[in-house]
Amino acid sequence: MGLFRRRGATSPEPAAPDADVIGAAEAPAAEGADEGLIGPWDLEEVPELGDRIDLGAVRLPKRQGLQVRMELDKKTRRVVGVNLAVDGSALQVQAFAAPRSAGLWSTLRSELATQIGKQGGSVDERTGPFGTELLVRLPVRLPDGRSGHRPARFLGVDGPRWFLRGVLTGKAAVDADAGAVMESLFGDVVVVRGPEPRPPRDLLPLHMPGQRAGAPEQSVPTLDLPGSAPVQGEAR
Repeated sequence: MGLFRRRGATSPEPAAPDADVIGAAEAPAAEGADEGLIGPWDLEEVPELGDRIDLGAVRLPKRQGLQVRMELDKKTRRVVGVNLAVDGSALQVQAFAAPRSAGLWSTLRSELATQIGKQGGSVDERTGPFGTELLVRLPVRLPDGRSGHRPARFLGVDGPRWFLRGVLTGKAAVDADAGAVMESLFGDVVVVRGPEPRPPRDLLPLHMPGQRAGAPEQSVPTLDLPGSAPVQGEAR
């Protein structure tokens, strides 16, 4: 994948969601993945998808205790994101179209930092297992009505004509061991870009588990730069 190859591993919010929860069992490591490299993977790298959950543009590894919740746009009922939950940690995953010759993550990091700063949050860049990531403190309204902050980690990976974003919240945002569990999930995702021409930042189509792919698309969501950063359990 040239420009888009990831390094070796250093360690093993869109619309308000409607919940469709499915259980998932443990699955083997990605077949076809080069030893010493971590994903997320392009379909061409892992043509044998193995025992993964087919959600359209995103194929998820199965893990013991994993809960998967599909995020639906309230108006269109279109699937706009995937939330994974394990033992007090959450990971939101979304895949977007990207330019053929360059990635999106460098530009998006700057845009995220600006928007979150304007809303009263804070952003720090640091190096993680997928390269540069953002550690942020998102402004939230506490149950007693006061303003507070909630930590989150924004992960980004540029692939061939796609960009995959992950947002870690809960324990995974502050605890290294919990974070490693969710990182392993993010790093074993397979992205199915498809051949269709799409403008950069358009959300790649997702569908419910077990649904037939290829249903007509309605309005196509584009990449949100939050404020709309997903905070588990909080409606936008």
